[in-house]
Amino acid sequence: MTERVDLVIAGAGPAGLAAAIQAAQGGLSVIVLDPREGVIDKACGEGIMPGGVELLEELGVRPAGAPFVGVQYRDAFDPNLLALGTFPDGVGLGVRRTALHAAMLRRAETCGVRLRRGRVGTFEQRADGVIVDGDLCARWLIGADGLRSHVRRALDVEHPPRATARLGLRRHYAVRPWTDRVEVHFGDRAEAYVTPVDARLVGVALLFEPSPGREAAEAFDDLLAGFPLLAPRLVNAPVASKLRGAGPFEQRVARRVVGDVLLVGDAAGYVDPLTGEGVALGLATARAAVASLLAGTPALYESRYRALTGRYFTLTSALLAVVRRPILRRRLLRVARAHPSLFDRALGVLAHLPAEPGSSAARPAALPPSFHGP
Repeated sequence: MTERVDLVIAGAGPAGLAAAIQAAQGGLSVIVLDPREGVIDKACGEGIMPGGVELLEELGVRPAGAPFVGVQYRDAFDPNLLALGTFPDGVGLGVRRTALHAAMLRRAETCGVRLRRGRVGTFEQRADGVIVDGDLCARWLIGADGLRSHVRRALDVEHPPRATARLGLRRHYAVRPWTDRVEVHFGDRAEAYVTPVDARLVGVALLFEPSPGREAAEAFDDLLAGFPLLAPRLVNAPVASKLRGAGPFEQRVARRVVGDVLLVGDAAGYVDPLTGEGVALGLATARAAVASLLAGTPALYESRYRALTGRYFTLTSALLAVVRRPILRRRLLRVARAHPSLFDRALGVLAHLPAEPGSSAARPAALPPSFHGP
């Protein structure tokens, strides 16, 4: 027997759960499908920019974590080549990914979202909705299934990457944070991101271009040794989590709306975690997608998506070009150190995504009654 709902979401990560919460608050019946059960961990820097914290607050999600007031950029070798930046508006939040996911799961369940273990294997668009796996009929389908999105591949909207693949590795250390900022160390072969996530816990994420034939743990230790100002702080600190990896990061997507199927979060396109906007982008694109559905105009999500993410794609691509060139990278650090107010303003731009008109939730427009669940 075919079950009918307003919205099926593929993927129970932050973007998928944000879309589910927003849709349920707007009166839609929602089922979220994910092959993983319970709280999901993922390799990420775990620093949420102030704009992302505000979006979580809008959803009623308040995870425990460690606030941070800005970002510190450092050269991996020269202790004097550093720049301290402070957010001009708001504070960020370093939060363990498992803590964030658990908080979002609780909120989704409170809002009446149904979570089901499984994967969106097939889907077919028809005049009366989207048939998912043959027995689930939805008015709309949202693909929020990450960098390797199955929904995106099935829509055939992918472009090949233009840049060399970049990967990420993340590990936690049981040590008291030594700064109230996220630290970004720029090395010759990688960047290291140090994020306070608890009173006695820091996360260390390394972003790099891979070398073939190395195990992840070997690669992490080898890369960390290339940060002589950072590695001594961690040498005696107990490892507090399993090593996790992510990537390749760049995902180029031709469009994010195909009929009644929409893509949000990493599934909709991604460049690199360099600017720390990943979670905020996932939350914001989920909100824009659901706002378009609630207004009965899913096609408008494409322009909303481009308005939200255009700056991210441009700025991140430009910064990647700089950090890959040591001379330009050190020049950028010197400028940021010499002009702290300019650096603060730049952080303010990174901290908040552009305003997205018409994204507030509303009641659904002219939904067929048959699509509403119990």
